[in-house]
Amino acid sequence: MRPIWTVVTQVIWMLLIFAYCEAEAADKKEWVKLTDCQYVAQKYNDGDSFGVKCGADEYIFRLYFVDAPETNLRYAERTREQSEHFGVTLDETMKAGVKAKEAVRDILQKPFVVWTRWATAQGRSRVLRYYGFIEIDGKGLAEILVSMGLARTKGVIVKLPTGEKSKVYEDRLHVLERDAQQRGIGIWAGSKK
Repeated sequence: MRPIWTVVTQVIWMLLIFAYCEAEAADKKEWVKLTDCQYVAQKYNDGDSFGVKCGADEYIFRLYFVDAPETNLRYAERTREQSEHFGVTLDETMKAGVKAKEAVRDILQKPFVVWTRWATAQGRSRVLRYYGFIEIDGKGLAEILVSMGLARTKGVIVKLPTGEKSKVYEDRLHVLERDAQQRGIGIWAGSKK
């Protein structure tokens, strides 16, 4: 009979190999392009997560790579952390969250494209959400929000549907965020940083 530590070690190795294979399989999911999508007003919409109708189907999508300010204190710790990141008060953070929500609603008034791999973006919400890239007039919504000072570069990252490496895209978002901060626009207007 083998010592218990040998069995435990083998089980751990098998679990690690399984986890690695799962991660590899998830990274190889194919991108799906949904066209002619429309914004759907919902009470839970905010700057980085909102209702979308594509054909007869409705979904909730959460943007990859970015985090828009919260609109309330429902997740108080998250709102505080955002407040610290931007160097503003909680009240200013929530006001910027409302502006981000309104900006997304206004930007997405005409048909747009969603790229998704159907990866779930549950977070703390009980509502089923999927991660996605939103394109409007050939521009990424994440980039638009960051450049307007209404989101920060943070969140789940993934290789883009164009094949662009996630690090390259993330670096581009960081440049846009620094530019918005230097120009003092959006939430950065009241920043003490």
